[in-house]
Amino acid sequence: MTVIGVDDTDSREQGMCTTYLATRLAEAIADAGGRVERTLLVRLNPAVEHKTRGNAALAIHTDLPTDDALDLAVDHMERLAIDADSRTSPGIVVADGGPVAIPDAVADFAADAIRERCDLADAVDIADAAGYDHRGWAGDGCDVTGRGRIGALAAVGAWAAVDEWTYEQIAYREFDRCGTPREVDTDSLFAAAEQGYPTVWDTVDRAAGEAVCVPNAPGPILYGIRGDDADAVASVAGDIESEPVDRSRCFWTNQGTDSHLQRGEMGGLREGGAYRVNGVVSESPETEQGGHVFFTLTEIDDSDATVGSDAGVNSDATDGDVATSHSATASRDASSEATVDCVAFEPTKRFRDRVRTLRTGDRLTVCGEYSDGTIKLEKFAVRELTRTEQVTPTCPDCGCRMASAGKDQGYRCRDCGTSAAGLVSRSLDRDLEIGWYEVPPRARRHIARPLVRGGFDAPVHPER
Repeated sequence: MTVIGVDDTDSREQGMCTTYLATRLAEAIADAGGRVERTLLVRLNPAVEHKTRGNAALAIHTDLPTDDALDLAVDHMERLAIDADSRTSPGIVVADGGPVAIPDAVADFAADAIRERCDLADAVDIADAAGYDHRGWAGDGCDVTGRGRIGALAAVGAWAAVDEWTYEQIAYREFDRCGTPREVDTDSLFAAAEQGYPTVWDTVDRAAGEAVCVPNAPGPILYGIRGDDADAVASVAGDIESEPVDRSRCFWTNQGTDSHLQRGEMGGLREGGAYRVNGVVSESPETEQGGHVFFTLTEIDDSDATVGSDAGVNSDATDGDVATSHSATASRDASSEATVDCVAFEPTKRFRDRVRTLRTGDRLTVCGEYSDGTIKLEKFAVRELTRTEQVTPTCPDCGCRMASAGKDQGYRCRDCGTSAAGLVSRSLDRDLEIGWYEVPPRARRHIARPLVRGGFDAPVHPER
């Protein structure tokens, strides 16, 4: 068996697509008398700055001899890869021995490439040590030759590194139509998406009325249907009415798996990684310029946590202040604890409304990429909600709010002379429930796991 890995053949502005090159290469392998066992579409770390769009690398598992596979791969790379983009730096890695014979060093590199930023020199050293053939190119003005060998090597090792696979059926348009508006019948698309859901997911965004599976980039993809079952994605694709489909292929993929996420602790987060982080809301959400919503999360000791507890403690407040009670996990002095900012960006649209309803003291698990000191939210779980707040008492006679009577002297109504010893509790109506919330399909990263797929540790509130 032979594994062919390819990456970085496309361009943000000029189109093309590495999946298309892999599809054409797989067809050429079959024409040459080889058998293609499977093709992999491997989403790597979405925070990598050199990515073109979705940071996908491709692998083909075949019985074609290694030398023949390399010749075919080089021929397709030189004919189809974009060579006029300074960001494009294609690479090929060809491995003898098949996917079950992948060395540990290559599998470890693949796992790292999904979660971290990797170095080209390391990729070349590992490929050489494994005895793999590899080639690299550079687009016009690109200062690195064959950076795509990072992704290509990761794609070679992915079968040994990835524990969970989903599927995507990709339909390609006639190549001379690239750059023109795609013709896909919306009614048939939404009907097919409804029929396939939830096994087939992220085909459309129903609330926004958008066809998520139809790209906007000028490449050859007409649409891509994702799901948990290969037959199901093929069935949905077959029910979509559109312009002529030139060719189609089903890929094994790590899309929708959250395989990029690591467990993280505040103070130990690395730039460009994606994490699950536990904490308590210590500064309430604020909407800033551009419509982005920010809040601050403070670390907590999970060993102190009591999920579902509504316990609160009083806080000191000055005249007219409202002091929100914290849960038992948040009652400690936060000044000595690590914090991190979290943001829901404007393109996440209605997800921001969920974030805006968070209150100081809410206990969360947040997931997302860490960059510039901020976690870019992909989803969050509510573990514990603040249910009460401490407020200035009102006068039982006139109904007006009391004023401070002085330090440690409670509160007094200036008009009626009535008094109260301190702040009083008031119940909060919360629009959130315990469980997981996510960005809508229109804003979801390819690799992020939709809640409808299940496998979460609390109730889920999926977006459709």
